[in-house]
Amino acid sequence: MEPSFSNHFFTSSLIVLLFTTCSIFSSVSAARDLAPKTNTEFIETSCGATTYPKLCLASLSSQARVIQRSPKLIACAALNVTLSSAKATSAMMLKLSHGHGMKPREAAAMRDCVEMVSDSVDEIQRSISEMVNFRSAEFEMMISDVQTWVSAALTDESTCSDGFAGNELNGNLKTLVRGRIVKIAQLTSNALALINRYASVHS
Repeated sequence: MEPSFSNHFFTSSLIVLLFTTCSIFSSVSAARDLAPKTNTEFIETSCGATTYPKLCLASLSSQARVIQRSPKLIACAALNVTLSSAKATSAMMLKLSHGHGMKPREAAAMRDCVEMVSDSVDEIQRSISEMVNFRSAEFEMMISDVQTWVSAALTDESTCSDGFAGNELNGNLKTLVRGRIVKIAQLTSNALALINRYASVHS
């Protein structure tokens, strides 16, 4: 006896269903394989999206337990690291600016730089406060403000560094100041990249 049409249709439908189910489970399994399995792997993956991934990893890996696998927490941690470095540099430069023996051009560059770094500290502090205290309904406004402030901080740092460019400024002061400012600018750049990543994941 030949199989009926209904039996053939049932068998074909079952095969299609099984294939579809297997494909779904396979896709879920692949997604799980691609997802970071540990807090440290999450930081490594996130830092891979920054301009200075080695610095990012070095500055944040010790906070893996606190950051966990949260895009918000890693962005906040990056801002806190940047703020700490900026404050230390600001204090150092303020002390240097009161020293004697600087050339007029060096003294002018130092005064401008002290002001720029101070502005940068304020902008980063505002960003941290905004990210910690915002309401979920205000996310878009919050993230826009934070991106604006951190971008402004990065501009201030670059302006400070540019003030010590040129052949007329040489020696230990230039090397010291530019070295510290470049590091802050790199930390700020990384923080901005992680903030942008948080914004894209949230949306």
